[in-house]
Amino acid sequence: MELPVTRRSGQLLGGLVLYAASIAMVVHAGLGSMPWDVLTQGIVAHTGLSFGMVTLLTGVVVLTCWIPLRQRPGIGTVANVAVISILVDPFLGVLDRLPDPLPLGARGALAVAGIVLNGLATGLYVGARLGPGPRDGLMTGLVARTGWSIRLVRTGIEVVVISAGWILGGTFGPATVLYAVAIGPLVHVFLPRFTVPTADAAAAEPAVVPV
Repeated sequence: MELPVTRRSGQLLGGLVLYAASIAMVVHAGLGSMPWDVLTQGIVAHTGLSFGMVTLLTGVVVLTCWIPLRQRPGIGTVANVAVISILVDPFLGVLDRLPDPLPLGARGALAVAGIVLNGLATGLYVGARLGPGPRDGLMTGLVARTGWSIRLVRTGIEVVVISAGWILGGTFGPATVLYAVAIGPLVHVFLPRFTVPTADAAAAEPAVVPV
C-alpha cells in the first residue's frame, strides 16, 4: 500500500536534518571528513565562504552535470541541496560550544556516531523515494551512460573529490577511511527498514546503496 506523500515528505525531511547533523559531527571531530566534505573544507579554506554555502554551491554544480546525463531531479533532490546547506552551519555552531580541544577519545566517538547517523539518515531520505541526492544522481547517471559498475564509478568520484579537497586543505584522516568502509554496510541495514512502498515502485529506479 502506497504511503501518503506527506508521510514520505516527513521521512525525507527528517533524514536530511539528520544528514546535516552527521556531517557536522564528523567535521567537528577533526579526524577526517566524509569524501565530499573534504572537498567542501578545501574550498572553504580558499574562499572564506561558510561550509553551508559551499555545500549549496557544489550541489548546484553537481546538478548541472545531470543535464548531459539526462537525469531527472525530484523534490527530494532539491530538498537535499537546500536543507543540508541551510542546517549544517547551525549544527557546526552548536558543536563549537563543546570544550576545545576535545579529548581524542571523545573526538573518535563523535566521528563514529556521525558516521552511523549518516547511514541512518541516508536510509531515511533515500527510502522516502522522492528523488536521489545530487551526488547519488551523478553516480547513477554515470553508471547508466558508461555501463561501469556502481562500485567503480562511486570509488572514482570519491577519489577525485578527496584528492582535490586534500590538495586544497581539506581534512583527510581515519574517519574518512572508516566512512568509506562502513557506509555501505550501514545503509544496507537501514535502507530496507525505511524504504516506503509506492504504487510505481516496480517501475521506479531502485534505491542506491553506497558500496
